[in-house]
Amino acid sequence: MTGTAPAVAPAAPLPHVRRDIRLFWWAGTCDALGSQTSGLVLPLLLLTLGRSPAEVGALAGLSAVATLLLGPFAAVPADRGARKHLMVGSALVSAAAMAGVTAAVAAGPVPLAVLIAAVLVERCATSCYEAAALGTVALVCPPGEYRRVLSRLQAGERGALVLGPALGGLLFHAERWLPFLADALSYAVAAGCIGAMRAPLAPPREQQSPAGAVRRGRRARLAEAAAGLALIRREPFLRMALLWISAVNALLVALYYTTVFALQHDGRGAAPLGLVLALAGAAGLAGALAAPRIAGRRSAGRVLVTVSWLMVPPAAALAMARDAWHFGLLFGLLCLLTPVATVALQARIIQVIPPGLQARTGTVLATVSGATAAVAPALAGLSADRAGAAVTLLGCAALLAVLALHTTCVAPSRTRCAGSEAA
Repeated sequence: MTGTAPAVAPAAPLPHVRRDIRLFWWAGTCDALGSQTSGLVLPLLLLTLGRSPAEVGALAGLSAVATLLLGPFAAVPADRGARKHLMVGSALVSAAAMAGVTAAVAAGPVPLAVLIAAVLVERCATSCYEAAALGTVALVCPPGEYRRVLSRLQAGERGALVLGPALGGLLFHAERWLPFLADALSYAVAAGCIGAMRAPLAPPREQQSPAGAVRRGRRARLAEAAAGLALIRREPFLRMALLWISAVNALLVALYYTTVFALQHDGRGAAPLGLVLALAGAAGLAGALAAPRIAGRRSAGRVLVTVSWLMVPPAAALAMARDAWHFGLLFGLLCLLTPVATVALQARIIQVIPPGLQARTGTVLATVSGATAAVAPALAGLSADRAGAAVTLLGCAALLAVLALHTTCVAPSRTRCAGSEAA
């Protein structure tokens, strides 16, 4: 690797570490649970108010664009040392926006403009929170605990993904405004947890970019926001990590939607799809909890190669599945494997990225992988229409095999190089 060896940020004083980690876990889990609770019912609310699917899709698209565009710029003040203030402020703004939605829905028919404004404010604030949160683990956790802490954070998010939609449906059935109130309360809890953390959530002063040293002007601000992208272009390990995460995310999304197409083609109802989602969610939660024990002290490169090859057989077997149980078990196996590699890879990424670039680099990784996953459903649907679901599933398995071969060739050397530089 080129450049100087990145220094790992010192952890908070030992008595505060576990407390801060618990608070950060509660903040992330409550945030995810609230977002999943309201995210399911917002389209339902718009449809019951007489809005067309095109309007619902346009609102979702605007929210996604706002998130993608604002995140890299919000990461700059976070890396300068304003991470805690940015996270607390963003969570409070999101809470206020969802409280406004709650009041508007409880009062009666909601104007579309009010909903659009509130949702865009909430999504922009949430993107700022997520961008700032990306560097928190390196600042509150000793390096030896990275994998364990990351696995717990993933488990909380996956648990929210399983419980949130069910909770949202129950609350929406009782009162339409209850899911949005739950989301507002979840943001308030997240703000309180982050504010109660004792660690300053700032990199060492000598590794920050002083605000006064930054040149003024649009080009200078863009260059500072793009510092994470420049680091990824310069570091071979980060390029490999970006490729693996983006490819796996996109292929898993494509496999899931192709499974949906296959079940619908056979005339199955919503119950089989619910079974697939339940099995996949439970397997992902189990994989996240077991990731530190399974990976152990093995290098990230070895874990990455092993998981990459193990994902190929179940992906190929999906093409021969005919029953919902078969689809669910095979897709669940994929969801069981991926957290093991993700936790090992993320732990190495945190060690490689300098403390002053954690948020900006993490935002680039999240944005690119999210963008590739966003286009996967359309590509999967186009392939399923023209070639059939079975051929599409086999094609995804073939691409996973190509990714596994590439990972076998480059991952061990680049991971060792990254580890020696970080040490």
